[in-house]
Amino acid sequence: MHTLVTKSINKASEILISGEIVAFPTETVFGLGALINREDAIEKIYLAKGRAKDNPLIVHISNLSSLDSLVQEIKPNVQKLIDNFWPGPLTLIFKKNNSIGNFVTSGLSTVAIRFPKHKIAQELITQCKVPIAAPSANISGKPSSTKYQHVLEDFEGKIPCILEGKTVHGLESTVIDCTSEPFSLLRSGAIPFERIEQLVGLRKTTGRTNQPKSPGMKYRHYSPKAKVYIVSENSHLPEVSYETSAFIGLRDLETSKIFKKLICKDLDEYAENLFSFFRDCDRESIEFIYCERPEDLGIGKAINERLSKAAS
Repeated sequence: MHTLVTKSINKASEILISGEIVAFPTETVFGLGALINREDAIEKIYLAKGRAKDNPLIVHISNLSSLDSLVQEIKPNVQKLIDNFWPGPLTLIFKKNNSIGNFVTSGLSTVAIRFPKHKIAQELITQCKVPIAAPSANISGKPSSTKYQHVLEDFEGKIPCILEGKTVHGLESTVIDCTSEPFSLLRSGAIPFERIEQLVGLRKTTGRTNQPKSPGMKYRHYSPKAKVYIVSENSHLPEVSYETSAFIGLRDLETSKIFKKLICKDLDEYAENLFSFFRDCDRESIEFIYCERPEDLGIGKAINERLSKAAS
């Protein structure tokens, strides 16, 4: 199979409508999408990624009117989240309508929905006239793709099309389960836990589960080939070969022997570059990656969640 890399939204939408899958940019990471009414195409997502069938997909919409045909109800506190954070990097979990097939939700009675802010993603969904179900565009378990070149690394010859574009945040969306009271944080992301908690109240339940409602709750994620170590400012580094080591963080380690470093100016830059740094290290045969653990607030919480999974 030839993998077309294109800037044409028209071409990408034609391929989706034909029953194929397309990788496309969002403001978080690249998604690997199929139309929600094409079970045959949804199957191709799972096959291409090597994704477990009990790992549900996120449905992406381009207008709020789509919700009426997808969910059973919109609670007042859910409407607050919609009004404050949509379009944007927030995924909300609802009780689903029967119009959504079990092949999208892995047989669950709930559905995860996001209204992306990225203009290319919005236009693609609008042109298809059907919401798009999409996980991140990477081989399952690997770091998510934040550049179209990352998608090509994983899927060249395996998918028909990659739609070019730039991501912004570098980490996946925040996921909130709105089907119980109080609402639950299932995955930290680009919208900080604290902002949502102040608005509607929230409890944090990001541990692994045997029946995940959201991606990232059961299986190992975000992992480069290298061994990942989480370190603090005064951490003692294990005795390893520094010539095959790398570091990413906010403050430089007191050693010049580490082969590859990325010192970020703030947490936003750290988040934006984390997965790309992991992929660069794999490309350069790095064996050990040291990652500074930031303060567990704001997007730092999302970074720490990814680091913990990568190091597990």
